Amino acid sequence: MKTLGLIGGISWVSTTEYYRHINEGINLKLGGLNFAQCIIHSFNYADIVHNNETNNWKSTLNMITNASLNLKQSGADAILLCANTMHKIADELEQNIQLPVINIATETAREIECKGLKTVGLLGTKFTMELDFFKDKLTQHGIKTLIPGDEDRAFIHHTIADELGKGIFKPETKERYLSIIDQLIAAGAEGVILGCTEIPLLISNHDTPGTLFDTMLIHSKAAVKFALGN
Repeated sequence: MKTLGLIGGISWVSTTEYYRHINEGINLKLGGLNFAQCIIHSFNYADIVHNNETNNWKSTLNMITNASLNLKQSGADAILLCANTMHKIADELEQNIQLPVINIATETAREIECKGLKTVGLLGTKFTMELDFFKDKLTQHGIKTLIPGDEDRAFIHHTIADELGKGIFKPETKERYLSIIDQLIAAGAEGVILGCTEIPLLISNHDTPGTLFDTMLIHSKAAVKFALGN
């Protein structure tokens, strides 16, 4: 089994879910007492958020590069960034560390392509929704991306940081998210990407008739596949 290096704490709430999904995935494949061989570096979320909000991606890249090199030295065979937004620097990180970085956007694009969808909505932090790093991976697979309007994007970004990232899940927040999803579907989205690893902790496919793509689950499954070499 290959060793996975997880970069977490962005936030810790979703990092624990990554750990659970990956271990459950390994056990499902191998059975018995087989679980994931992995190493976790968990950041102070406040440091990452400060860099994001001040547009200091270079500092974030340096922090994550150093952490990833430590994981590599400890035996990691690949890096998993346990947050969608951090994939803004994923390609540069991979060059810096000379180790595979399992890309959440690429894996999500493959999943959407397998379902034959051509237009999807995207929810996430303002960086994930507004910058091109995630959407470009979708475009490479012939997938068009729709994002919410200004007010809805601001609401999603705010609640990710101030609620979901702290493990706070309010019924009224869930209701607003579902309304935003309905609007994206009405605008032509054939499915909606939950492009923040905390969002699947708030809503799931059971909450809406629309097709949702849980990036955390997709990413975790890709990590299990890499670890087992199949």
